[in-house]
Amino acid sequence: MRVYNFSPGPSMLPLSVLEKAAAEMCDANGSGQSVMEMSHRSRDFKPIIEKTESLLRELMGIGDEYSVLFLQGGASLQFAMLPLNLASGGNGPEGTGGKKRIALVDTGIWAKKAADEAGKYALVDVVSSSKDKNYTYIPAAPAPKGDEAYYHITWNNTIVGTKWPSIPGTGSVPLAADISSAILSEPLDVSRFGVLYAGAQKNLGPAGTTVVIIKKSLITPAPAWVPAMLRYDTHDKELSMYNTPPCYGIYVIGLVLEWLKNLGGPEAMGKINREKAALLYDYLDSSKMFYSPVEKNCRSLMNIPFIPREQDPEKRGIIEKRFVSESAAAGLLNLAGHRLVGGMRASIYNAMPAQGVKALVAFMEKFENF
Repeated sequence: MRVYNFSPGPSMLPLSVLEKAAAEMCDANGSGQSVMEMSHRSRDFKPIIEKTESLLRELMGIGDEYSVLFLQGGASLQFAMLPLNLASGGNGPEGTGGKKRIALVDTGIWAKKAADEAGKYALVDVVSSSKDKNYTYIPAAPAPKGDEAYYHITWNNTIVGTKWPSIPGTGSVPLAADISSAILSEPLDVSRFGVLYAGAQKNLGPAGTTVVIIKKSLITPAPAWVPAMLRYDTHDKELSMYNTPPCYGIYVIGLVLEWLKNLGGPEAMGKINREKAALLYDYLDSSKMFYSPVEKNCRSLMNIPFIPREQDPEKRGIIEKRFVSESAAAGLLNLAGHRLVGGMRASIYNAMPAQGVKALVAFMEKFENF
């Protein structure tokens, strides 16, 4: 029996995609072999990666001035690759000569991780933060000074459930964004960004593949001490095949993109996602037992944390533990909040059907009135 998987990642995939992947497991595209067995340089795999890139460009409106890279290491590796390629100095990671400044807005745990990692290779200015209110809102984004290598934001904050309500203006400074948990959830103007990156395991496909969309003008030779595998020019020159890429993940991403295109693309998906999120937010705003801690104008469509209104920590803990246990028994999985913030959280990515959100709300109503 299929369950409703509310995991923040790896997350559920469209059932039709899983079924097609299963049907082609032993014979993909009439090749007589699984994609898992294909040489990445073979004539059988080449059309798979080319089709995946073409679909991504079409759905996101990615112009020819951008390169699309399929890498590994998750978004976490991009926390290092970005500063290494765009802002590091020429005399090694420990030196200060040549290091450039970056601006970064702190909107939660993943933004902080990006800042900490970048700080090893660049000079980081945290220009604003929402830490003062436990990251329950998106702070103002001050204009850059103009000499920064890039300006970094985390578009959707998976743990705390916030999303940027609009794209900040950064002038001539390239805007870089981690869009892992919101890619293709609604339209996004790629032309406003210098770099976009996303781990696949939330909205695109299985864990193991990372998509990087970067302006070609930003792909310049990194300092000589930067390892080949951590250089954008390495992967751009070799069309994501400097070494063996995550072939099966790229194949599944292609299937997900086909599914999304057939639904009507990001425009249609955005409408569906707004309707799904409204179902849960409307319930939370009227509930006597639970509430959303996030300011309304910054609420995520993908990740919705909720907390018991009970003020006593011990009683609140009992409610949370019972909720997670009973919801799992009802086929509603992975609703525990992140270990660092507690509470509960429903991640309702593109593949989550509206019926799953309705089932969750029905369970919550029953739980509340028990």
